[in-house]
Amino acid sequence: MNDSNAMRTISIEKVVINIGVGEAGEKVEKAVKVLGMITGKKPVLTISKTTNRDLGIRVGMKIGCKITLRGTDAFEFLKKAFWVKNNKIASYSIDKEGNFSFGITDYTLFPGMKYDPEIGIFGMDISCSLKRKAGWRVKYRKIAVNRIGKKHRIDRNEGVEYIKKSFNVEVI
Repeated sequence: MNDSNAMRTISIEKVVINIGVGEAGEKVEKAVKVLGMITGKKPVLTISKTTNRDLGIRVGMKIGCKITLRGTDAFEFLKKAFWVKNNKIASYSIDKEGNFSFGITDYTLFPGMKYDPEIGIFGMDISCSLKRKAGWRVKYRKIAVNRIGKKHRIDRNEGVEYIKKSFNVEVI
């Protein structure tokens, strides 16, 4: 691989932070408050697409919330999230395309967050999608949408190297 080509540099496409509560009502409102405190952005509610009578979930029920971060917001949030995880990530958390996901068990582990008895304890799932600087537009354009070419796809090893270099994270 030729690293001198600036168009092949890897960057973060987006980071999605998700809190799945599993039930509507007060818990969802608390989860929205937690995500708002951590990111400084307004979360979007996630809605159930199926019915599960055992869990008491109906179609259209608000069962969680999520936030999508891009650009410098995403980079800064990932720095904090990796700090919470002691700058370590499991190798099985990285997929074959270099994207990675991991979970955080308690929001109070983030710097500046304190336990609030009214809110309780909420964990979250964090998913990060990577892209190259160029070549990704074919996937999202309106006319002649196509798959990303082989040379512009990111493989697992490149994703691992990006994580190690950018965030100083150890892959276990």
